[in-house]
Amino acid sequence: MKALHSCLLFVAMIFSLSGWAQRTTIDNTLPDSLTAARTRSALNSLPATDYIKQTYYQNDSLLHYRLLTPVDVAANNKYPLIITLHNSSRIGDDNEKQLEPMARIWLRDDIRWKYKAYVLAPQFTTRSSNYQEDSLRHTLVSIPSSDVWLLLALIKQVQEEYKDIDPARIYLVGYSMGGSTAQNLMSLAPELFAAMVSVAAVPDFSNIAAVSTKPVWLIHGQKDDENPYIGSRQLFEAMPHNRQLLFTTYTQLDHNVITIPLLLSNQVPQWLFKQYKKR
Repeated sequence: MKALHSCLLFVAMIFSLSGWAQRTTIDNTLPDSLTAARTRSALNSLPATDYIKQTYYQNDSLLHYRLLTPVDVAANNKYPLIITLHNSSRIGDDNEKQLEPMARIWLRDDIRWKYKAYVLAPQFTTRSSNYQEDSLRHTLVSIPSSDVWLLLALIKQVQEEYKDIDPARIYLVGYSMGGSTAQNLMSLAPELFAAMVSVAAVPDFSNIAAVSTKPVWLIHGQKDDENPYIGSRQLFEAMPHNRQLLFTTYTQLDHNVITIPLLLSNQVPQWLFKQYKKR
């Protein structure tokens, strides 16, 4: 088993060091149930009052959202805007449930002070992405709902309201349905976003040419039987020349625990803050 693990890490290293193409990493992490519970609890126990409650209105439609502003703002500085997108279990209208553990990473003191940013967390009242079978690829693909267009309008309003948002550093982060919606957004408005982290998502191939020019980090568990791992693998293979594409496979993780290794580390903020939109 140790020999196999070393071999897998070596293969991952070879891909990661290849500057001419995509990169892939393989991780055999397997947190036990107690570790998973404690990790989620550590995030869920953080006070969320700094996430300001707001509602965006457009004609007869509305979108609830929370907005976290950067600490210790300095004059003339620019700050990233992170859009964090929730999974389907957080659908509702209470403007609370969307603050799942992935959204709460940004509440950690170490993250807030080192990675200063605006964080926008919308809550969808119905599915933000719907799934259908792609008969050519023989896999599920994601289709954006009308609320995704509403979110695009909200992002522009937030940019207008907060002039110190850096237009070159608007990032997408999502898990499950939220990861699919992140891909929908990147496909619909690639000129707006600098980078994307998509975790355990159903893929969107609709604008692969544009997405292929973007920094993208796909994360998926090989034992995911809810949003099949093969979808992320096929999306990765559809962008063979994207040097900014990273695909992380967690060989032992399923859909429900895929975020655990990310929650108490700084992997996601660290990767995002290295990415800039080309001017």
